[in-house]
Amino acid sequence: MTPESASGTLGGARRTLPLRVGMLGAGMISTIGYGYLPHLDRVRDRVRVVAIADRALDRARSVATEHDIPRAVASLGELLALDVEAVVNLLPGPDHFWASKQILESGRHLVTEKPLASTVAEADELLDVAERRGLLVVAAPAEMLAAEWAQARDLVRAGAIGKVAFGRVQSSHAGAAGLSWPVDPAQFYQDGVGALLDLGPYGLTQITGVLGPARRVMAMSGTTVPTRRVRGGPFDGVEIPVTAPDNNLVMLDFGDSTFAVVDATFNVVASRSPRLELFGLEGTLLVHRDGEALPLEVYRLDAAPGLAGWIAPRSYEIFPVGSDDYRDLARGSLITHLADCLAHGTEPVASGAHARHVLEIMLAAQAAAGSGAAVDLATRF
Repeated sequence: MTPESASGTLGGARRTLPLRVGMLGAGMISTIGYGYLPHLDRVRDRVRVVAIADRALDRARSVATEHDIPRAVASLGELLALDVEAVVNLLPGPDHFWASKQILESGRHLVTEKPLASTVAEADELLDVAERRGLLVVAAPAEMLAAEWAQARDLVRAGAIGKVAFGRVQSSHAGAAGLSWPVDPAQFYQDGVGALLDLGPYGLTQITGVLGPARRVMAMSGTTVPTRRVRGGPFDGVEIPVTAPDNNLVMLDFGDSTFAVVDATFNVVASRSPRLELFGLEGTLLVHRDGEALPLEVYRLDAAPGLAGWIAPRSYEIFPVGSDDYRDLARGSLITHLADCLAHGTEPVASGAHARHVLEIMLAAQAAAGSGAAVDLATRF
């Protein structure tokens, strides 16, 4: 069956589920617990993965067997010859653009890992192809699909903490070399990746998802040590030369004297701080780390008549109990988000336009760190 003759509507909104999906890449991010495949068997009425491609065909076949995927192939070309309506691009970051472009030009909807591309021009080209073909682009990370981040956004818009003055976002960990990584962690420390492009998308997506597009960027970047020694895992003891900055602080200007600072560093071996602290003239909003009893807290000057204090907002009708795909499916929620957008004719929250803005911020941060000057931003979402 050719793609054009498949049921549903390629290049436009579809109205029936499940969505037939192909996976490009059978590596760690596809199979790890917080990845794409492990939980999709719960939602086969909405998404059905019908094929997986990886140049290591034996690995693709193994993953296909483990996750009950009917077909395993060795290339993107073979995948696009099959009856799939959307493709999930899980290739390494430097390969995202060319693969995503082929996917979109074939008339398939796209879910892609971060970053969207390597340059803003590449991101523009992808979004132009998608718009021209009537296709949707959904991009990682998935955090803005989580109830607490959507609630934080809506509380800020509703004025729950008054005018926002500034925020702090932690978007870091100890780096793959310090986390007993199950695969070779060297790529994360090399030019083309690095801590900013690897970890920055999380915090930058979160803060712009809550506050909206940033207007200006300043940054500091550096290399903490020239060589990293892997601690634990199958590569324990291996020394990795660090060729990309592993320590980045990004300051964002949202206009009207609203600022935020986001870290993107491989130097956070432990932390108890919230993911987000947002300070307003009438209160403070916290989004805690995954697994905390209270995902979100707000301090209000008028928590009760004549009293200030912390409250935990609990009523949130947009996400009724049981509907938070992010909690149930991890990164797989990006695929169900695409399916739901197509079924209901809605635009994605985890959109390609948002991912392009985050990419522009990261590239601007690199330029700002090099020049010591602020860099204006042009993209919006």
